Amino acid sequence: MAVLGITGAVVYAQRNPRFLLLLVLLLSLSTLLLLPWHPASPLGTLQLSNYLPSKFRGSVSLEEFVRREELRYADVLAQRQAMIKQYGPNPDDVDSFPGGSVFYTLWDFFLPAFNCPHRIDRVGAFGDGGKWVCGLDALAAQTHPCVVYSFGVNHDSSFEAALLQRAPACEVWGFDYSVSAFGPEVQANPVLAPKAHFFPYKLGAHDNAHLAPPEYTIQELMRANGHAFVDVLKVDIEGGEFDALAAFLKPFIGADAPPLPIGQLQIEIHAWGDNGRFGFFYPWWTLLERAGLRPFFTEPNMPHVSHMRARPDVVEYSFINVRGQHALITSDW
Repeated sequence: MAVLGITGAVVYAQRNPRFLLLLVLLLSLSTLLLLPWHPASPLGTLQLSNYLPSKFRGSVSLEEFVRREELRYADVLAQRQAMIKQYGPNPDDVDSFPGGSVFYTLWDFFLPAFNCPHRIDRVGAFGDGGKWVCGLDALAAQTHPCVVYSFGVNHDSSFEAALLQRAPACEVWGFDYSVSAFGPEVQANPVLAPKAHFFPYKLGAHDNAHLAPPEYTIQELMRANGHAFVDVLKVDIEGGEFDALAAFLKPFIGADAPPLPIGQLQIEIHAWGDNGRFGFFYPWWTLLERAGLRPFFTEPNMPHVSHMRARPDVVEYSFINVRGQHALITSDW
């Protein structure tokens, strides 16, 4: 009887195309309902094994990917020079924030045009405090020690806490003379607190232990802590980044210079006053590029604009170091 029913339905469907379409749809839905169902893992239970591959590079190695990106970035630099010539023609002649009928700002000259060869994650709180990180899964999986330096802790340690949670092999060294410890996100967590080391120091261009607060360069702090390499360098020091980073980078610029001993840089740039003058900012930025740093992400600090009614002169940038050997650019690291 059932066979006759099915046969009759098929014959009827052959004579009525609309009925055939409905029959196919019902059979498809029945098949989907009979398939086994596996609920998605909640976000709170994600493990390293749940991560998707960092980037679908196919058969292209990390080294080849970076080489190709360097060629592409050279074109971006040429376009920057053309834009400087258009609005200058010299760097000192360029107005960083012209306004009026001229539609560009300082940041349009410095695009995050380099592609990170891994997935990019925003680590830490939404809004102020979070940072964009390249290859967090690569850092979590590397066999080498993972070292993080954080300059400018303030009262928000959501970035440091999230990084330690997602890359458990990492340890964080924090430096900030305006507070006495990491924020509660780290301090109140008995699992994370032992991996976080705090010092009330100021980051500067010179070493002076007798100042109040004591001031140290990145090189001296790395030497004192016994670190030859820093995987993640976060800098948010309210304008002090210009002198401090210039002093740090200069020994690593030049054909015979050693590679910069960091994997990536997350920095909030405060282009206030003379620091935002194009004739000053442009050569400072090129120091970063000459040392091997390439911008892969940027995020404007909109609360600075909306709350303080200020011009958009505070911006987050993330850079990857394309020289040397480290987890982000070296296969099987």
